[in-house]
Amino acid sequence: MAATTLQTKLARAREADRAALVGYLPAGFPDVESSIRVIEAMVEGGCDVIEVGLPYSDPMMDGPTIQRAADRALASGTTTDDVFRVVEATAATGAAALVMSYWNPIERYGVERFATELAKAGGAGVITPDLIPEEAQDWYAASDRAGLDRIFLVAPSSTDRRLELTTGACSGFVYAASLMGVTGTRAQVADTAETLVRRTREVTRDSGLPICVGLGISTAAQAAEVAAYADGVIVGAGFCQRILDAPDLETGLIAVRSFAEELAAGVRSR
Repeated sequence: MAATTLQTKLARAREADRAALVGYLPAGFPDVESSIRVIEAMVEGGCDVIEVGLPYSDPMMDGPTIQRAADRALASGTTTDDVFRVVEATAATGAAALVMSYWNPIERYGVERFATELAKAGGAGVITPDLIPEEAQDWYAASDRAGLDRIFLVAPSSTDRRLELTTGACSGFVYAASLMGVTGTRAQVADTAETLVRRTREVTRDSGLPICVGLGISTAAQAAEVAAYADGVIVGAGFCQRILDAPDLETGLIAVRSFAEELAAGVRSR
């Protein structure tokens, strides 16, 4: 299978001796068309990869900021088909477009149908935070047929056996959750992040699978810190917060673009 856009973006970042910047935003926040403009600003500011969130009513991994953003998206009537519209617009920017979704909405939409429609929209893969490899047989088959990357999560609590099992099921990259908790901005990156990346590299050494770190990264300094040992730096709540805080969309777009520029400088300074 040819390399996906995600694999190409991460490889180019590695060749440039830097980490990739991965930004997250729920599709439909604050509405579908506006979310496309926010993502465009994120890419203009320096994001290499965009995680398009599929808004869900029970976001167990998400903190209050992303929950508020997802609630706004749901209130505006965002559907799964709208998510594909946002993915298509994201891919048109040149960034690698992923979907981040809990498993229930994918299963309800239809696993095969979801994979087919995402690939048709130009999506490169899916992050499934609440799906474990042992229960992903349907997803293996559908994603393989559609040529999509599968991204599972590892955490500080993951045993060596769990790390081996999870990374073996991944393509594109491994999502390393920096701490045991929910998404959100924090004063400092958890000490557990670097240890988790080191442990994960021990089981991905032969494959060279990239490792991207998320949860709690909200400043350029934190991005630089994580970029020193990870292949990608994932930021979500910080982008959502700038839109939530802005008095209007245009002001929010300026803030988002500026924030992405700061983070991009951070990942390039390692």
